Amino acid sequence: MKAEKISEHIWCIKAWLLMPVRVWAVLEEDGVTLVDAGMPFMAKGIAAFLKKEGAGPLKRILLTHGHSDHVGAVRKLVETMQVPVYAHRIEIPYMEGRELYPRRKKREINVQPGLAQPLPETADGGLSAIAGLQPYWTPGHSPGHVVYYHEQDRVLLAGDLFTSKRGRLHRPMPMFTADMTEAVKSSQIVRQLKPLRLEVCHGDAVHNPAEQLDGYLAEMSRSLSIPVSTLQ
Repeated sequence: MKAEKISEHIWCIKAWLLMPVRVWAVLEEDGVTLVDAGMPFMAKGIAAFLKKEGAGPLKRILLTHGHSDHVGAVRKLVETMQVPVYAHRIEIPYMEGRELYPRRKKREINVQPGLAQPLPETADGGLSAIAGLQPYWTPGHSPGHVVYYHEQDRVLLAGDLFTSKRGRLHRPMPMFTADMTEAVKSSQIVRQLKPLRLEVCHGDAVHNPAEQLDGYLAEMSRSLSIPVSTLQ
């Protein structure tokens, strides 16, 4: 595993399992927020990072979604550090195995039932800021997929909203994406926020991704055989 500081407050922790798997540690004065938890074998490396960097205690784990390659180290980390785990309320029934993920053949118990709690919401149904990060609901790859924006550093932690190739936006993996059209519509969050850096789980960072969005939408329009206007 490899750890890389990508902005003033954020470290990327990367492992390989046929493809890159990234999680992110956000370091604030009161401790560390982990965004996603990768594969089970990553728990030891995450704990080692916290100790080596003197980053302070792990305070919470935020999940972009509940697929197995994003929650694998949750159980071990919670057992040893007793921290809360958050996900979108829509996602929780799927990752606990109470609902069948779209396009899957069987239910998946990826997180122990009752372990994760819903991300706090505002009075109008939006998501509240948590630990210096603003969550945004971006459904499509999964029903309750969320991205997290660190406004101070202008970094968007995007989970599987995209993959990337050679620093360019690329579609999320079709085999594991519930609704590709909806996922592409959710990509508009990049135009809204205009981050300087976008991080994805599977692929390299994308710099100034809003500048690539029109091209990405045009490419996906051709791939899905639907008008670009449908994706906006």
